[in-house]
Order: sequence, then C-alpha cells, then structure tokens
Amino acid sequence: QVQTVESGGGLVQPGGSLRLSCAASTSIFTIDVMGWYRQAPGQQRELVAAITRAGSTAYVDSVKGRFTISRDNARNTVYLQMNNLKPEDTAAYYCNSPIGGRFYFPWGQGTQVTVSS
Repeated sequence: QVQTVESGGGLVQPGGSLRLSCAASTSIFTIDVMGWYRQAPGQQRELVAAITRAGSTAYVDSVKGRFTISRDNARNTVYLQMNNLKPEDTAAYYCNSPIGGRFYFPWGQGTQVTVSS
C-alpha cells in the first residue's frame, strides 16, 4: 500500500527545534519533487518546503532561514529540520509529492507541531 508516515512532532517552546521525518512505503528515488505541507486549524493546507531529486530546495518566505528540507532516497525518507520555531508554526505537518493538481500519495496522518510557552 502506497503511503507516508510522518513523525517527530511535539510540543516545543518558541525558539526551539524539531526534526520531522516522512517515511514512504515505496521508493522515492524516481519521484522528482517531495514536499512538506502544513495545515493549521481553520486554514488551508500550504506547502512550506520542497526538494527535487537533484537536491534543489524551495521554501515559503515565512520559514526561510529556519527550516531545512532534505531527503534520503536510500531510506525512502524526507526530513524537515525546523529551528527557531514560532507560535505561528503550530500546525499538523504532512509530506507528499505534488503532481500537477494532484498528489502522488494519499495523505498520511501527519505529525502535530505545537509551539507554545
């Protein structure tokens, strides 16, 4: 079954760090773009970081300089290192691969990140 399993979320104080992991059930070697998305309550899901198979990365402005996306094709895993976390980063985080207007994987259960003092 093609799926992703996200992990690594939790409760952290402002300024803290977390490292999220996304394990895919299938090889991601041939998947060009993998991305991390987040959805806060009452808001639409947004793409926050993406990485190509060649290693090129892109970030939404609000996380530039604080988040780093990486991928390990041998482990079929995508990571999101999040530093200097802010309360506005609070959301459920998901990974997926955008293909035109659709997505390669069914959405996983996500991992909750809560930034609060």
